[in-house]
Amino acid sequence: MRIKKQKRQRRAVRFYTTCCGFRPPFKIFCDGTFVNHLLSNQIMPADEAVAKTVGDRVKLFTTRCVLLELKALGQSYSGAFEAASQLFTARCDHEKRKSAEACILDVIGESNPEHFFVATQDTNLRKQLQQIPGVPLIFGLRNALFMEQPSDVQRQFVKSLEEKRMHVSEVERDLLKKKTKYVVEAEKTNEDEDLEDQNLDTLVLKKKKKNIPSNLKDRPQFKRNKAKGPNPLSCLKKKVKPSPHPVSEKKKDDDSVAQKRTRKRKRSRKAKAPTETVMS
Repeated sequence: MRIKKQKRQRRAVRFYTTCCGFRPPFKIFCDGTFVNHLLSNQIMPADEAVAKTVGDRVKLFTTRCVLLELKALGQSYSGAFEAASQLFTARCDHEKRKSAEACILDVIGESNPEHFFVATQDTNLRKQLQQIPGVPLIFGLRNALFMEQPSDVQRQFVKSLEEKRMHVSEVERDLLKKKTKYVVEAEKTNEDEDLEDQNLDTLVLKKKKKNIPSNLKDRPQFKRNKAKGPNPLSCLKKKVKPSPHPVSEKKKDDDSVAQKRTRKRKRSRKAKAPTETVMS
């Protein structure tokens, strides 16, 4: 049951926020009967309890007329008077004290411009406020707080507003006609200016062509690439790279020269031996 109750209340709050322009923190207009009900059923703190029913932050308001009425009721409502005096006071502009019901109706007016939620236990006041569009109502039953669903009058009023928004009024039609005329005229002037510019460009080109003699030939815009010779750097002879170990190469050359010399000497000795024997 609690889940269904919360869903209903959220739907009602969503209706007023989307269709009537209510925004958090919501303003709650409390009368003396509602404050007395909170105290008698020990629904404290009051702002948190009301915030749970609405589902967002709230500010509790009352008027000077409501406070004076509670004060006039005597000691039986002294606790309610002290609790109501701690709330924010809304401006009612009544020089003489009026009843709480009359004061609330005057503050709400015909369209509820201040976007007040009205919290009251007075059934007659609730019936009167249901006939005014955009007035959400809160009431208490024992230890729980409830929010009334939007009435048929309020729903029909919202539908009529939506239909008016969909249809275009006569003033808006006149404005659209004026704007379309202005746009069409501006486009025509732009087209005429473009045609004049094109005509001037064609005349200038014709004059230039007349001044140019017929014997001249058109020069090519780009030069042709001719065949070029080989790159001179690629024709150079390769340089011999120096060896990383020059000392070792010198040693190898000396050894090879020494070997060649020794071999020659050996050959010369072998050749001389038989010549000496022949001479003897």
